[in-house]
Amino acid sequence: MLKVYGDERSGNCYKIKLMLHLLGLEYQWVAVDILKGETRTAEFLSKNPNGKIPVVELEDGSYLWESNAILNYLADGSGFLPSEPRLRTQVLQWQFFEQYSHEPNVAVARFIQLYLGLPEERRKEYEACQILGYRALKVMEEQLQRTTYLVGEQLSIADVSLYAYTHVAGEGGFDLSGYPAIGRWLQQVAEQPGYIGMYD
Repeated sequence: MLKVYGDERSGNCYKIKLMLHLLGLEYQWVAVDILKGETRTAEFLSKNPNGKIPVVELEDGSYLWESNAILNYLADGSGFLPSEPRLRTQVLQWQFFEQYSHEPNVAVARFIQLYLGLPEERRKEYEACQILGYRALKVMEEQLQRTTYLVGEQLSIADVSLYAYTHVAGEGGFDLSGYPAIGRWLQQVAEQPGYIGMYD
């Protein structure tokens, strides 16, 4: 059985949890507390030398890390990862967007507000994340006005990647009421067979 090392409040970890449920795969969840430094122990670093979650331990005892890489592994051969080269590349395109434009702003603002309680010494960083986070949300909104999901008309790991932090963006101070296409998309993802919430 797969083991997932993660924090239930982390969007990057939730991506893996959601994907496993959508695929109907069994797994064991191993809680890791990043605020207590549990990702910096020698034991954890032997699993991921970069000291970050999530980490997935495979049945053969090997480890995978980086959330979007794990999603590609899990979804390989399923309908969540298109086989057609152009569509598969578009999935990757959105996953790179998530890691470079969306997550560093939406997720970081959420971390500063939810995990740290919005300390004054990080307020300027938080405000900068708001500006760039809304810019990333606008990119998503424009795409979702054209297509049902981020890559055409079928749910893919591109959607799982971006759903994770978008659906809890309010915990980072983002107001999604002005993004109706994102709102519709969030509802569609939540209605998928096998769906599980972040805190479920």
